[in-house]
Amino acid sequence: MIKKNLLNNKALFFFLALFICMAIFVPSVSFAQDPTGANTGTINDVAAATAGKPTLEEVASQAGHNKIAINIMWTLIAGFLVMFMQAGFALVETGFTQKKNVAHTMGMNFLVYALGMFGFWVCGFAFMFGGALNAATLGGAPGVIPHEYTVHLFGHDFGIIGSVGFFLNSKVYDIGVFTLFLFQMVFMDTTATIPTGSMAERWSFKSFLIFGLFISMFVYPIYGNWVWGGGWLASLGANFHLGHGHVDFAGSSVVHMVGGVAALAGAIVIGPRIGKYGPNGEVNTIPGHNIPMALLGTFILAFGWFGFNPGSTLAGGDFRISIVAVNTMMAGTAATLAALVYMYIRKQKPDPGMLANGLLAGLVAITAPCAFVNSIGSVIIGAVAGVLVIVAYNFVDRKLKIDDPVGAFAVHGVNGAWGVLSLGLFADGSYGDGWNGVAGTVKGLFYGDASQFVAQLIGTLTCALFVFPVMYFFFKISNKITPIRVKKEDEIAGLDIPEMGVHGYVD
Repeated sequence: MIKKNLLNNKALFFFLALFICMAIFVPSVSFAQDPTGANTGTINDVAAATAGKPTLEEVASQAGHNKIAINIMWTLIAGFLVMFMQAGFALVETGFTQKKNVAHTMGMNFLVYALGMFGFWVCGFAFMFGGALNAATLGGAPGVIPHEYTVHLFGHDFGIIGSVGFFLNSKVYDIGVFTLFLFQMVFMDTTATIPTGSMAERWSFKSFLIFGLFISMFVYPIYGNWVWGGGWLASLGANFHLGHGHVDFAGSSVVHMVGGVAALAGAIVIGPRIGKYGPNGEVNTIPGHNIPMALLGTFILAFGWFGFNPGSTLAGGDFRISIVAVNTMMAGTAATLAALVYMYIRKQKPDPGMLANGLLAGLVAITAPCAFVNSIGSVIIGAVAGVLVIVAYNFVDRKLKIDDPVGAFAVHGVNGAWGVLSLGLFADGSYGDGWNGVAGTVKGLFYGDASQFVAQLIGTLTCALFVFPVMYFFFKISNKITPIRVKKEDEIAGLDIPEMGVHGYVD
């Protein structure tokens, strides 16, 4: 038996050695392959009337086509990454809430995607970009003739709202416009999902459905038009010589602050969860049920942010992408470490939930200035955000007695504001020539342009003064249509069965 096994092993070794020798010594040059790529993509692949002999115009046309194809592909891939952030939000919010509400919290984060997309398709996209669709060329696509409703004041036109692109109709049946729609739709959905965290564990699902349509159709698009759609905030530079107008590269104000301020308004109107605050003013902790789930969601969000920020170049050929990506990473890192140090200084344990919110706060803050600052600036911005999120959360929770289960306002609202203000401080003048139609690069206060900080301040105050009252009264009015808050007994028992009809966990 032993002798037979030895023979089998010798045979195995023989054939193995023979195979290796064949792989090494059998010449591969006889095969018609191109392992280096040197012969792939030649003059014969250029579209030409005469194969292999393209004219200069035909070569130039091919180069232009490839440029737009690269930009479209980059923008779409970045949009796909941002779409995956919905999974991150769902895991973070569900992990930070109680297990009796898992199906309800997950359900809101799931359905806001469909609600938001539909509302943005109906009119949100038109309101936001209908006045600037001629810019949806991604570097050279035909674009669409836009129309912006304006108000004439002080000798200047103030863009208020767009009016082209409802239902993505045939007038905007254009590759550039459709690319922009997908990319901007997933940005909008980030805004829409933020209040599901601040109002978690007591929000009526029917009331949430109304909210999902309202914010995607009106609130987000209108403010977004003022900043990204050629509206009046973007024109502060051209009209009043305030820097380059309100600048927000990837959405600290347009996406995060809008969502964070809406989250604050909703948390105030809906009131705290049962048992959160005691009769004598004591603050009771209602712990989340799954920290690993929340931290996994945080990592997914951090991954998706590489679509969020670098993707906002809308151009795969924009070399600034690498600067944006590194700044994004460094700000999140600095914020996490700053939160850790701050908790140790205060003699606290390194709460994983606060570390996660620290990372997210740094990412939110760097979203506006990521293309305009250097790495040192990004680290400073992130470090401030990591401390600011803890201070803001404790102030809202303990002083104001506003129950925000996941810290949505502290992460997105407060640090969204800090992000756009920090651009007005740290923009170093290395990028942004011609931004919002203003010649020269974008510079902040610390680099010689105080007017840019003024423009950032105006945009920040406008966001708060527009979004908060609109959303506050929306929640008040929608409460008359269908109760915004679930029944007391349902909140105590858990919302999965009363609201969703299924348990999140069968046990």
